[in-house]
Amino acid sequence: MRISFTLNGRRVEVDVPPGRRLLDLLREDLGLTGTKEGCGEGECGACTVLVNGRPRLSCLTAAIQVDGKEVLTIEGLRENGELHPLQRAFVEAAGVQCGFCTPGFIMAAYALLKENPDPTPQEVKDWLSGNLCRCTGYQQIVEAVLLAAKYMRDG
Repeated sequence: MRISFTLNGRRVEVDVPPGRRLLDLLREDLGLTGTKEGCGEGECGACTVLVNGRPRLSCLTAAIQVDGKEVLTIEGLRENGELHPLQRAFVEAAGVQCGFCTPGFIMAAYALLKENPDPTPQEVKDWLSGNLCRCTGYQQIVEAVLLAAKYMRDG
């Protein structure tokens, strides 16, 4: 089946076989390897991307489900070759350990900050509760999101 969608601001048309996961389409067919497969079962959030602005687990999303929609991956956050404030904040607040889960956390946090530019620490924790990290104690991740919120508000 041929599908057409907007990927990181650019229109894409691709042929996808039945049952192709969005995760595999992004990584294998389109070469966007920033989105990671953690569990493959929708439990860890490492594969989070935004579809029409909402977090979606790409390991559980059939590629045909994004036909006609907008998909944003971690690669789409860069602006003029610079890290997005969220990416910068994760580095500065030590919210990155091994980095495997980081793209999923950043994409989920991006959706949160678009909806709520001034979240409380508890709101950040609640919003990111579907994302798992095996390396940090989560405190640095929450701090990174709050720091990014400040960066994004202050411009």
